[in-house]
Amino acid sequence: MPGHDAACSAGKGCSGVLPSSRLILFGHSANYQTTVPESVTEALRTVALNGMLGYGYEVASLEAGIALRPHVIGCDSGSTDAGPYYLGSGRSLVHPDQIYRDLRPALALAVRNGVSLIIGSAGFGGASPHLDATLEIVQRIAREEQFHFRLGVIRSDVAKETVLAALAAGEIEPMPGAPGLTPEDVRGSERIVGQIGTEPMIAALEMGAQVVIAGRSCDTAIYAASAIARGYDPGLALHMAKIMECGAQCALPLAPNDCLLGTLQRDCFFIRPLAAHRTCTPESVAAHTMYEQGNPFLLHEPEGVVDVRDAEFVQVDPRTVRVSGARFAPTPALRIKLEGARRIGARAFTIAGVRDRHVIENLDRIEAAVCTAVRSNLGPAALEEGYQIHFRRYGHDAVLGELEPSRRLPAEVGILIEVVAPTQSLASYVLSLARSSFLHCPFPGRKATAGNLAFPFSPSDFAGGDVYDFSVYHLMRVADQRALFPVEMRSI
Repeated sequence: MPGHDAACSAGKGCSGVLPSSRLILFGHSANYQTTVPESVTEALRTVALNGMLGYGYEVASLEAGIALRPHVIGCDSGSTDAGPYYLGSGRSLVHPDQIYRDLRPALALAVRNGVSLIIGSAGFGGASPHLDATLEIVQRIAREEQFHFRLGVIRSDVAKETVLAALAAGEIEPMPGAPGLTPEDVRGSERIVGQIGTEPMIAALEMGAQVVIAGRSCDTAIYAASAIARGYDPGLALHMAKIMECGAQCALPLAPNDCLLGTLQRDCFFIRPLAAHRTCTPESVAAHTMYEQGNPFLLHEPEGVVDVRDAEFVQVDPRTVRVSGARFAPTPALRIKLEGARRIGARAFTIAGVRDRHVIENLDRIEAAVCTAVRSNLGPAALEEGYQIHFRRYGHDAVLGELEPSRRLPAEVGILIEVVAPTQSLASYVLSLARSSFLHCPFPGRKATAGNLAFPFSPSDFAGGDVYDFSVYHLMRVADQRALFPVEMRSI
């Protein structure tokens, strides 16, 4: 990259240790620095490993990034996109072998080249069981490679007592669309985490951590912490972080499983894919700015709001886009997003196909008849325990339901029957009743004696295990992020 991609001079900018005089304290507006110091003259280079640790990436892309002497390698490792099960159960969506595969070359290249490595939302859910599973992999790699480095660990678990006290003090509000929080919601949660902002990650770097493994984190914090700590414009730093959070997904062809380079300067930043066969365009980069945003022009972060209404995206070479114009307004009161999950029961399900036009025409009648038959067949004790039956008709209206605009009768429908009940035994029992009732259910005009369902598997019924929902999805006022999310330093 001409001009804006010069390697840092020897001994400058590539250490994970930050001078404390350059740290910026969020949450205290009087001390908040929004003017870039004159000392900030060097370009800060950041490599995004990929969009999700475990999704894979081209190692050659990472090696190309390392050759440019980056200051930071970052990677997100979690999300709520896959639902509340992973937070509630303490398990990860991504298999440990995938984490190991992705983390080993990244950790090796970071340690050997003196580059900071920051992993956020470790283990997917970001709670202590997820974080500890990731730390075991880090220590395994360190033993195998005989590495020595300083590790900063940031847990994101928030004690129920802390949440209850904030709730009583009126310091919690729901996210848009979420109900108000009750003490019962808090107490019934398996675990509650808070989304870590930049401050705790800055603290870890300040304490000398070369590698930072954090619990549930704001995606932007992973990529913006080092830049903000060094005094770069927070609006530009957070805007660049927003674009980098999904790796090369802002490039063409789309690729969340590849690396991206962000180069931050005083008044702009540059975005470029690290694989030679990918490119970035103003459209592709601007599109990712708007990705997953309720308002495409205002990016809300714990520390404040990034206003991108005046942002400009300019193609500076065939693969690189220059971005400028973001403005930052610090929040008068720091708020942290809380996420909590509670167990609501166990799941059993079956899937089958329907090809008969007469059955498809009568699905509403059949489903209602099945529910009536199940109630009739269950004993009083089972009815008192409670259960739910859900039908999803793939190929018909399974995704949009009543909002489906096409009412055309399909030739074939996939039927998913799901039961949720307090215990796995009851869920499986109710499913067995529902499946057999659906299979042999009569309907007006029926002439055939064959079953209504074609099953692809034997056995047809599956135990789905525990079911969770989000019990907490709220914002909590926080006076001090560093106190809420303290850094634990380890020598590896």
